[in-house]
Amino acid sequence: MTSVRIATRQSPLALWQARHVGALLKAHHPGLEVSFVEMTTEGDRFLSAPLSSVGGKGLFVKEIEQALIDGRADIAVHSLKDMTSELPEGLVLAAVPEREDPRDAFCGIGGQTTVASLPEGARVGTSSLRRSCILRSRRADLEIVSVRGNVQTRLSKTKELGLAGALLAHAGLKRLGLEHVITEVLSTDVSLPAVGQGVLAIQCRGDDARVCGLLAPLEHATTRVAVTAERALLAKLEGGCTVPLAGHATVSDGLVHLRGLVGRPDGAHVVRGEVRGPVAKAAELGEALADDLLSRGAADILRDFARRPGARP
Repeated sequence: MTSVRIATRQSPLALWQARHVGALLKAHHPGLEVSFVEMTTEGDRFLSAPLSSVGGKGLFVKEIEQALIDGRADIAVHSLKDMTSELPEGLVLAAVPEREDPRDAFCGIGGQTTVASLPEGARVGTSSLRRSCILRSRRADLEIVSVRGNVQTRLSKTKELGLAGALLAHAGLKRLGLEHVITEVLSTDVSLPAVGQGVLAIQCRGDDARVCGLLAPLEHATTRVAVTAERALLAKLEGGCTVPLAGHATVSDGLVHLRGLVGRPDGAHVVRGEVRGPVAKAAELGEALADDLLSRGAADILRDFARRPGARP
């Protein structure tokens, strides 16, 4: 009987995602045996400091990817927004299922319902430089409080610290059955999502034809086009360190609409742009938008950010 081992983080959301992929595989391949290799990553262990100061989002995936390379697992499931633009040699992004809602959500506490209605000087929690930058660009009066951990931990810390609310990904809240804590879903015009937000990334070894074949039915073509554009943007902007940047693509009638931004952490300077073009040129569109943003000030922002105290490559 055919079997596969899925590597995953141990957080409730990561486990939900891995089990969801396991269920999809079993639905397409009756009789398939699925087991899980649960792991704690470096990103899970270092929760006392902002993610940008301890090495960036790649900390959530490196050890899981190593399990694939070492042969301890056959498949890895990640949130695509946690992945850097480059994959380790020998690994491939074998499938991306259909995207969940990519928007950010505000979870207000104590009667607070929307970001716009927050009182002056209100304290808002987030673990994301991107969300902090966008929020500060619209509400410079707000105090941003770093809140890290899994979804449930961040919600608990928001209450414990007496914050007005927290910003999280709508997709994660929805997958965990926590939509009832959302008081506002932010339009992408207000808060542009992270690259890959709402998308599950399924990795395997590129030379494992058996597993690649098992994963093929889970691929969603439209989502693949969108994330191809987004990740091409990311690859050119990443600059070797974690930066406040966003990129989100939609696909309709054979065309890709990609929007992106790069900003300073305090939101004082944000460079925005967008491009449109055919789906066949998704990657080229991402690179073109990156070039446009860089030429209009993003290069200076990235350069200054990389020089900040505590910045890590």
